[in-house]
Amino acid sequence: MHLLYLDDSGSVQNPADRHVILAGVSVFERQPHWLSRELDHIAAALWPDNPQGLEFRGADIRGGKRHWRGIARDDREAAYRSTLSVLARSAHVRLFAVAVHKDAAAPADAMELAFEYACNRFDMMLGRLHVGGDTQRGLIVLDKSSYETSLQRLANDFRTIGHRWGRLYNLCDVPLFVDSRATRMIQYADMLAYAVRRYYEAGDATLFDIVSPGFDAVGGVTHGLVHLKSAEMECVRACCRRK
Repeated sequence: MHLLYLDDSGSVQNPADRHVILAGVSVFERQPHWLSRELDHIAAALWPDNPQGLEFRGADIRGGKRHWRGIARDDREAAYRSTLSVLARSAHVRLFAVAVHKDAAAPADAMELAFEYACNRFDMMLGRLHVGGDTQRGLIVLDKSSYETSLQRLANDFRTIGHRWGRLYNLCDVPLFVDSRATRMIQYADMLAYAVRRYYEAGDATLFDIVSPGFDAVGGVTHGLVHLKSAEMECVRACCRRK
């Protein structure tokens, strides 16, 4: 089975956030163990007394918040880069991210729209692998949030009724929601989402450039990174009117 761990960055309710980001890490079921160990090693170097208690979250690392408060800025930045480099150098990881400009998405819910795109792109990847002989299904795992009920409903609708491009054929079930403190993979997704948000909100590519080659792509065409702004949203609305 292929797993897509997703997390968000940016708030639909906060007017200061122009974008909502949903980003994630797709891996085969055997890979989370090894990727999690990489993060454990980084944590052990920073907080040897309780490495499992150090949760990697992009905003906390950059801002020196929570458990990161007592760690020097240079060490925090180095840890962030090291973590993203783990994703960038792994041949078994495919990255996905959807950045939705909130003003362009209105009146649609930007998070639900991002989830629809993420589901579609993940399903497309699974379909492509199926054609190539890899017949594994997929499961989406997300951090617990207020969107749990609505996203589960949407995912079920995508499989049974369909979304704007058709139906999902390669997902085995509705999304699974977990506590980010319990899984390093959601923490990877959080740091990816924050890096993408910094890129689109502030034009800061420092972190984004580390992972940009890892977004799902075929034949030089990137499918795993989507930025929805005004022009693209007009196409989405036109599609909705035709349904």
